[in-house]
Amino acid sequence: MPPYHPVAGHLFESAKLMVSLPADAHGHYLPGRMMRAFPGLDSIFYIDNWPFSPPILVIASSEGASQVAQVRVLPKFPAVRHYTWPLTGGLGLLTIEGSAWKVWRSIFNPGFSADHLTSLIPGIMKDTHVFCDILRDHAQTGDLFSLEKMTTNLTLDVIGRVTLDTEFNAQRTTNELTSRLIHLISWLSYGFENNLWERYHPFRPFVHWYTKRHMNRYLTREFQKWATLSNEANGAERPKSNQSVIDLALHKYQVTQGSVNETITGMDATFKAMAMSQIKEFMFAGHDTTSSSLDYIFHLVSSNPATLQLLRAEHTQVFGADLNRTDSIITEKPHLLNQLPYTLAVIKETLRLFPPASSLRQGEPDFFVTDSAGRQYPTQGCLVWCVHHTIQRNPAYWPRPDDFIPERWLVPKGHPLFPVEGTWRPFELGPRHCIGQQLALIELKLVVVMTARTFDISPAYDEWDLLNPKKGPKTVDGERAYQVVRGGAHPSDGFPCRVSVATGEN
Repeated sequence: MPPYHPVAGHLFESAKLMVSLPADAHGHYLPGRMMRAFPGLDSIFYIDNWPFSPPILVIASSEGASQVAQVRVLPKFPAVRHYTWPLTGGLGLLTIEGSAWKVWRSIFNPGFSADHLTSLIPGIMKDTHVFCDILRDHAQTGDLFSLEKMTTNLTLDVIGRVTLDTEFNAQRTTNELTSRLIHLISWLSYGFENNLWERYHPFRPFVHWYTKRHMNRYLTREFQKWATLSNEANGAERPKSNQSVIDLALHKYQVTQGSVNETITGMDATFKAMAMSQIKEFMFAGHDTTSSSLDYIFHLVSSNPATLQLLRAEHTQVFGADLNRTDSIITEKPHLLNQLPYTLAVIKETLRLFPPASSLRQGEPDFFVTDSAGRQYPTQGCLVWCVHHTIQRNPAYWPRPDDFIPERWLVPKGHPLFPVEGTWRPFELGPRHCIGQQLALIELKLVVVMTARTFDISPAYDEWDLLNPKKGPKTVDGERAYQVVRGGAHPSDGFPCRVSVATGEN
């Protein structure tokens, strides 16, 4: 444990370490900085920052993370439920527990299977085309713009198509549902923010109620449109490429109820409430995971020209030199996305360096986490924090942990760079791993393939800082695109950038 003050606990040490960071830097930087500041600290230790947070048991080891997420599977920390309540009313797969979670996870699993998602690639390609068209518009004007805003709207369009077979068109217009979601996320609270005004803002309950009410009205209208289409089909089987997550979930739900009905009459109040909550949670999770991961892929690739060259070479080898045929080839042969080992390596290395979230668990009276030396750590009354950012940069597992090395995912077992099992956890491991993992990977590969040979995207933080000067530190360990909290971890200042059309490539 770090040096402990009998009255202040670890507040002084935490403050000394965080004061060197930008004011909006993500809290997951703290454990890694503590481990560097106190070299004798093990990868499992306590942080006592009361009254600003509950007692924290930090897990920065894969062995410890496995114990709480794969072996015992501790419940989610209550603050996670508090945070997502305005979105889901406590019905989201992220926070429900026990047998209820098992039942509903099995109901929604079919819509996220790799085979089904592959059948949806032609539709996802349409949204990716819009994304590319908007990039071309920015290339023509040469303006400074937020990449995060673009990738967020792309991700939300994809989620609308995949979950409801509907077009939000958030990339080209202001969509009521997606814009209200982004607004609501800015008002969510874990209940232990350091800023007391932020923690106890008097307007928050009203904003939650008002925004959720309008989001639910929007989804109710979408369900009614979906019901009309389903009933007009009069029992005829819809093409697989038009079957949404909700289509497949409703069918699975009806099977579990022992009454399969091909029309909307099979959607009872229980299923409707769960479906509405899951759609909002899927939108939230996609906003957190896929959009920020795309931002960091573009960032890392633009900073590493050799990586970009290898990406482009792989895409030319698999899809041919004619860029105009790439989309039709993928639509006809979507399995080719599984034949991109270097592209996948770039994605996995990006997710290693910039994971979008960590895992927050609730300690239990009879459960102890055991470290590599056999020491046991009680978890009762603790927030058990599996810090993916720290695990995935822990030098005990990763040679050159802070370097971007996609090749580490291509070397054979036994090579010094070969990843240690259980240390890559951006989607978490164990039974409660992210249900949307396959969708995220498909979307990331598809967007990278459709953009890498066509565009050069460059961060423009120097210009941004001149236009938006602010005091204090601006980087974390030299990284200007450091991670900040906006739901999950996102690039600072929305990742300002410029884009140009690539020339002389392939």
